[in-house]
Amino acid sequence: MTYRIEALPIEPFTPLFAMSDAELADVGARRWVADQPGRAPCRVSLTDADAGERLILVNHAHLTDPTSPYRASGPIFVREAAVEADPVDGPAPEMLRRRPLSLRVYDRRNMMIEGEVIEGTGLDGRLAHWFAHPGVVQVHIHFSARGCYLARAVRN
Repeated sequence: MTYRIEALPIEPFTPLFAMSDAELADVGARRWVADQPGRAPCRVSLTDADAGERLILVNHAHLTDPTSPYRASGPIFVREAAVEADPVDGPAPEMLRRRPLSLRVYDRRNMMIEGEVIEGTGLDGRLAHWFAHPGVVQVHIHFSARGCYLARAVRN
């Protein structure tokens, strides 16, 4: 494969689980219990939370370059029991392949080259396509409907 898919690291989120609901609210986060499978994808483990699992819903800055007009943040779920996923060289994790996705393709200056909406089953093919272009440095993977960040792919 010409790319790898990266989960978020667990360390920045670990302290959130020890906070009270009031402390979480002060930092713009919320405690959440998954009400059904497939509704709360964890960005650290790259797996869907099972019904009844505890999570934190928090805003996360996923493109932080202050010189890019595309800098962005949005809500993400992190499972309380999350174990950080190792980088994935393919195929893409089931969590990504089972839902419609939006891809945002960036160059070395963090400028968006392209964006597209795909079925998750086509993710591996589309990533291979984009990373065949030498100017592509990373692809951010989002939910297509809500636009929430899921993971990023980088050149291997």
